[in-house]
Amino acid sequence: MDELRKQKNKRHVTSKWIKTKLLLASPRTRIFVPDTRRMTRRSLLSMLESYQMVYIKPNKGTFGIGVMRVEREEAEAGFLYRFQTGTKVRSFRSYNKMYSVIRKLTRRRQYLVQKGIHLLKYRGRRFDIRVMVQQNPRRQWETTGIVGRLAAPKKVVTNIHNGGTVTAVGRLLRGHVSTDGRRQLAGRLGELGLVVAKRLHSKHPGLREIGLDVALDKTLHPWILEVNTSPDPFIFKKLKDKSIFRRIVRYAKAYGRL
Repeated sequence: MDELRKQKNKRHVTSKWIKTKLLLASPRTRIFVPDTRRMTRRSLLSMLESYQMVYIKPNKGTFGIGVMRVEREEAEAGFLYRFQTGTKVRSFRSYNKMYSVIRKLTRRRQYLVQKGIHLLKYRGRRFDIRVMVQQNPRRQWETTGIVGRLAAPKKVVTNIHNGGTVTAVGRLLRGHVSTDGRRQLAGRLGELGLVVAKRLHSKHPGLREIGLDVALDKTLHPWILEVNTSPDPFIFKKLKDKSIFRRIVRYAKAYGRL
């Protein structure tokens, strides 16, 4: 019983699969979660047949390490398969051959496969959005910051620790939506962050903060790529508005993170 209580009150949930299952089980959040499954030889092929492009990622891991983009396209004599890790792309005529190479790279760790969302781009580079949600000193959930993460050229991940660049969301969205639309979208993302935080907190009451990674498709529908329960607060230090970072730090100190 004591061990169960410790698990429930943990401040961090490392398994992406556990977090994904919680979001899929709620009608309020499942519409924002791309099709996600545990990766096996069969599930990866099935997802490629359905979506042509998917991402695979380690169930436990940070900084975008181990994330790969996998694609299938029709060729003259069947299909062409390829996967990209970092900036390196490898191509195969055989799915089984590609899968064998992927499994060697993953070192038999548990991986997930997720429907690929074609990220919006800014000057030819992919970007997604980090939504920071924290408990304030009154123990109420509050969205405290929203920032864009611009991928390094030719890379498939946007993580700052993997070459990505912190960029104001307004700048990234300028070519995709009007000024009023950007404000409305920011409000929607803030609300989504609150819903996700409360959903996870209902099952893991030890949580005090989350970093929600959101992709926008061409219709501006938000897709939850991942939920980090130990998000880096310092990426917000690079924003022009320093009050955002100061508030994030103040809240983090209040619940003992910093």
